[in-house]
Amino acid sequence: MLYVANSILYTPLMAKKRTNLLTDQLRQAIDDSGLTRYRIAKETGISESALAQFYNGHRGLSMGALNALGEFLQLKITLGRRPTKKEK
Repeated sequence: MLYVANSILYTPLMAKKRTNLLTDQLRQAIDDSGLTRYRIAKETGISESALAQFYNGHRGLSMGALNALGEFLQLKITLGRRPTKKEK
């Protein structure tokens, strides 16, 4: 169970400080889309409340919601590091 009192609330400034976390990158993609969270929620079928709580760092999203968000925003995951010869 997630305890909100122990959670760190998200602010857009946080995404600029550390963009390594996938959740921060998703929040940044929402910001960068230029769309309102209301429109994103309506287009993806994610409830406005769930999207707002995710955006503000209060909860996560289901896999279905993450898939809908990624598809709607046309997101792609890219590998940020190259594997070493030993890892291949």
